[in-house]
Amino acid sequence: MLTPQDDLLGHQLPTTFDHVGTSDPAWMERLWYTGHPTSGEVIFDIGLGYHPNRNVMDAFAGVTVGTTQYNFRASRRLRPNPLDTAVGPLQIKVVEGLRRHRLTLAPNDSGISFDLEFFSTLNAHEEEPHFRRRNGRVTEDMMRAQQLGRYRGWLDVAGKRYELDAEPWPGQRDHSWGVRAEMRSDESHPPLTFYPPFLYAWTTAQFPSGRGLHVFFKERAPGDPIYISGEEVFGNDTRPDPARKLVAVGHRIHWADDPLGQTVRAAEFDVRFADGSERTLQIRTLPARYFLKAGLYGGLDGWFQGDDKGKLHTAHDVWNLTDPAHRKIARTLCDHVIEVRDGDEVGYGIMEYGVGKGYALYPEVQMHPPI
Repeated sequence: MLTPQDDLLGHQLPTTFDHVGTSDPAWMERLWYTGHPTSGEVIFDIGLGYHPNRNVMDAFAGVTVGTTQYNFRASRRLRPNPLDTAVGPLQIKVVEGLRRHRLTLAPNDSGISFDLEFFSTLNAHEEEPHFRRRNGRVTEDMMRAQQLGRYRGWLDVAGKRYELDAEPWPGQRDHSWGVRAEMRSDESHPPLTFYPPFLYAWTTAQFPSGRGLHVFFKERAPGDPIYISGEEVFGNDTRPDPARKLVAVGHRIHWADDPLGQTVRAAEFDVRFADGSERTLQIRTLPARYFLKAGLYGGLDGWFQGDDKGKLHTAHDVWNLTDPAHRKIARTLCDHVIEVRDGDEVGYGIMEYGVGKGYALYPEVQMHPPI
């Protein structure tokens, strides 16, 4: 069907923009945002998924304040408004590509509402390609990019308003599209995705001098990476410098004494860039983190990303992150606010992480689920 976007240049198929080049139901496009003050006491996460071959658009928003996580989820039928990036009261608008995005959530029963603007401060990072086959079938063929910046506006949660203009709220966003590997970790609705031993960490940081770091790696065994992507980025409109691409990462991760799950306390990453330069990043986690299970990563209570929940469906809940029952639901996958020391500079960002059973390091946390 024709949409206003079909009046713009950029078609790559002899059809309209609401179609993609494969009928694979795993094809999706996702917008994702997170932000936090430098104190690390609060973090918000916002995401929207476009599933053209499932006729679904879904979205989530949530805020962690201290040890309480507030969650909102929504889903709608995609057509007849396939490219309208709104699901119920949540809307995302790209005001200016690679510059300004507006995120709004109207008042609703979750107790979360906001009017936020992400504005970029650094050039976007284009990840290395993601491609996998399993038993002859392509299970992942995806493109993803991230960008670091700041937020302004306001955020209401549980009756308290945060004015983001009053103090720096750094943050990051990403945009991905393509065939995405299935992730099922909802133990109430098997089958579950099988994962061999692994370690992964995805880390961002931005610094006062006007530069940022992206560090992403996966290993099957210590020192045996199966994926590395990252670079040092600089101000908007700066051309990517091939010499500043990440080529190797060593790690020493220190885990918190947390009986409820995998929690990083601190880490050192030894990073090497394409020009041969090496540095050690000293990472310290801050209090707030947002568990992505609430955004249906891996599924929740039988609801998975891309599921058709009807014309419009919304849900919300509140998790006490000190409650063993809630942490069992939340599992490990989270956006954890971090402080990063790189030489004489201190920056802030987030870290996602997990270590699977059988990986040769960090056995002290492998009794907990890795994702």
